[in-house]
Amino acid sequence: MVPVPPAVARVLALLTLAACALGAQAQELVSVRSPVVNLRATPSTEGEVLWQLRRGYPLQVLQRQGDWIRVRDFEGDEGWVAARVTGEERHHVVRARTLNLRSGPGLEWQVVGTARYGDVLATVRRQGDWVQLRAPDGSGTVWAASDHLWGW
Repeated sequence: MVPVPPAVARVLALLTLAACALGAQAQELVSVRSPVVNLRATPSTEGEVLWQLRRGYPLQVLQRQGDWIRVRDFEGDEGWVAARVTGEERHHVVRARTLNLRSGPGLEWQVVGTARYGDVLATVRRQGDWVQLRAPDGSGTVWAASDHLWGW
């Protein structure tokens, strides 16, 4: 092994910390907490409404500007929402055409329902590569593979 000079080690440590900070910032998520929210082209109530989002819809925070947040959704679309209509209640959106919902965290568990592309489900917890969610009909909880979901 070749020894690393202390100055180089410090630079590498600083670069690693900076990369971690950028990664953490890129991972900030919020969810829609109002029944219906307008996603706008600009950070203003005068901005063009691009589309409407329903309660629970998860969004990645890209930028904060005053009372507005620039966000990206699971499809990569971007726009602005008023910060006051977002919250930190965890949700996931389904990225698969059809997603099997299971009674436990693994393929060996029984399929107890399905969800479709774009469905939003409240998150209960994560366990490895699986996410426990509130069932779409409100009857309890279900599990889904995390690689078919987007959110937190």
